[in-house]
Amino acid sequence: MEKLTIVDAAEHFGVSKEAIHNRIRRGSLNCVVENGVKYVTLLSEEESVAPTPLSQSDNRYTQYIESENCRLREKVDVLEKETVRLRNQREQMLLDERLTIEKIYKERDAQLRSILHLVATKFVSHGNEEAVMEEAMGEHPNDSAINVEIIEIDEWVSLKSVLKLKKVDDKTKKKIKKRFEAATSTEDERLIVREGKIFLNPAEYDYSDLLKL
Repeated sequence: MEKLTIVDAAEHFGVSKEAIHNRIRRGSLNCVVENGVKYVTLLSEEESVAPTPLSQSDNRYTQYIESENCRLREKVDVLEKETVRLRNQREQMLLDERLTIEKIYKERDAQLRSILHLVATKFVSHGNEEAVMEEAMGEHPNDSAINVEIIEIDEWVSLKSVLKLKKVDDKTKKKIKKRFEAATSTEDERLIVREGKIFLNPAEYDYSDLLKL
């Protein structure tokens, strides 16, 4: 290691003495003070290429940085796992909600079909519409109180069921039945014959001409 006075260092680097003092203050040049005289120290070529050993404080700082990196990596892993768990939980909740809604709509559709069928059947009797609706809404599709033979062909109901609902006496039943049989012989599109039975579609056709008492 070579030691130079401020003046010698200025000549060596080709700068002013003030520039040397500035470099010393900035730390770009090393200096020592011996007997009150400040010297600039210059490293030899071997010393300049040799690695500078880390100080104890540098080692502590490096260890701190490494430990912080490990802690942050662990925290990131935890957050990623929590994100995946919340995402799966949300998807499961949406799936459960969808299945619940589908079940509700299916139940309501089945109930609505039963109510519409019952209303269409009872409207044939030309009764009070509000009373029919109240009765339909209050009855369960499997209610055994309606002991009437109803054979479903889409929206079709049997003539026998209609006459029972109208509470027609036997004499009048025969007259009405003859009218319907005559209408079937003319291929009236309002009627369907299945297995010898006549079926009506009150929701689509008017039968007042054939049902008149």
